[in-house]
This record gives sequence, C-alpha cells and structure tokens, in this order.
Amino acid sequence: MIICIAAAVLVIWTVWGNTALMLEEITVSGENLPEGFDGFRIAHVSDLHNAEFGEGNEKLLSMLSECAPDMIAVTGDLVDSNHTDIGAALQFIKGAVTIAPVYYVTGNHEERIINYAELEAALIELGVTVLNNATAELERDGDKLLLIGLEDSAARRSGGGLNPSQLLRRELIELVGDGEEYMILLSHRPEAFREYVLCGVDLAMCGHAHGGQFRLPFIGGLFAPGQGFFPEYDAGVYEDGGTSMVVSRGLGNSVIPVRFNNRPEVVLITLSKTAE
Repeated sequence: MIICIAAAVLVIWTVWGNTALMLEEITVSGENLPEGFDGFRIAHVSDLHNAEFGEGNEKLLSMLSECAPDMIAVTGDLVDSNHTDIGAALQFIKGAVTIAPVYYVTGNHEERIINYAELEAALIELGVTVLNNATAELERDGDKLLLIGLEDSAARRSGGGLNPSQLLRRELIELVGDGEEYMILLSHRPEAFREYVLCGVDLAMCGHAHGGQFRLPFIGGLFAPGQGFFPEYDAGVYEDGGTSMVVSRGLGNSVIPVRFNNRPEVVLITLSKTAE
C-alpha cells in the first residue's frame, strides 16, 4: 500500500511538474549598462518545442503579458523537428508580438527541419526580428546597446578542426565590432560560455540544456545536450569577469518526453546599473 501511494504521488508530481508554468525573476547588474536601460525588462522564452500551455498557449501568453517586458527574447527550438507544427508556433508568436518586440534566434531543431525558410518568412511577416548571425541596435531614453544573435547552424559548420563552441566564437568575433557598446547575446548554446566571455559579451541568454531534464536535489541537472552528464551550465545565472549568462530551463520536451523536478519556466531578466 505504501509503495502504491508513493508511486501515485510520484506520477502526480511528475505530470504537474511538466505542465505547471513558473516565472523565474533574475536581476543582472553591471556598471557599464547605459543609464537609459536601467530597469529594462527582458522576457526570456526558450525551447518551447511546440508545447502548448492552454489553448493557443493562452497561459504562457498571459504570463508574458503580466511580466510587462520591454522585449521578448526567443532563444531557439520554438518548434520540434520530431513533430513540427509551424502553425502552433506561429499562434504563440502572434500573441507574443502584441506584448513586446520579439527577437529570435534558431536552435538545433529549427536547423534540422526542411521547411525552416517557411517558418522564418512567417516570423518576419509577423514582425519578429530574426537575428541570423546579425545585430540590432536598441535605443532607450537616448542610450543604446547592441543586441547580437547567433544562428545555431554556426555551431555545426565545417571549421578546420574547430569544435562547436569555437565555431560560434568565430562568428561572434565578426559581429561584436569594437566592443564599446553594452552587448546582449542571444544564442541557443550555453556550453560556449567561455567563448562569450572571451568576446566581451556583457549578457548572454541561452537555452538548449532543458535544465538538465531530470533535476536532482543538491546536484542539479542530470544530462544536457552538448554537455553530457551533470552539465556545468544547466540553469540560472553564471558569471565570469564582466560577462553574465542566463540559461533558461525551457518550456517543452523533445527526445526525452518527460522532465522531473524541473518545471517549465519563463525567465524575466531586469537589467540594473547597481548590484542589489
């Protein structure tokens, strides 16, 4: 009887933990942040994988609306290459663009699908800024910062023996310019954190790790693609010198259809000139 009750509780906990959205609020501070962007709010959405939270993702959109962000960053895997539903992805985006400007970079799943061009064209038509190894300058209260986006295919191109992280760095070097502006990077892959540090990025926003899929108490994530077992960068904030990286646990699942002790999340990042 005890075993049956424990098993039932575990099943209920797991099912609830795969559908119960949560909001993770993070403050990233830095003295070099332009004054005009003090208090700037970024809603970070990653690894949706065609998941739906309520009809038409109404629960997810409601959470984003309540956050009142200044921008929404989507860091890849909006769709899932194993059961791609472009219509569902666009339904979410149609709601998101009414909340705040949306900036998007690809993940490995977009890079796998044959109809990515269709998805990209539809995103652009809806008003999304797609940053395929490109930059965008943001302006607020007379101050500016540089937003950089790395497409995930950059991590898998032939590169003369370079590993995926080094390939991303090569692309990033061409985009950062003189590095004088405050730089925010959107990239799917957190395992390249060291390369982002070397390029002088101020804030990187990533996904891909799914929080390690199964999160163990006092240990963290069990496995992440690109990092293997007990990944170093699975969720939360990582800092090295003047670079901060925020890794989202993401929203959906893919090859492994269930996550454990790892609720789907939206990350709300507030930029601050002073440490709290």
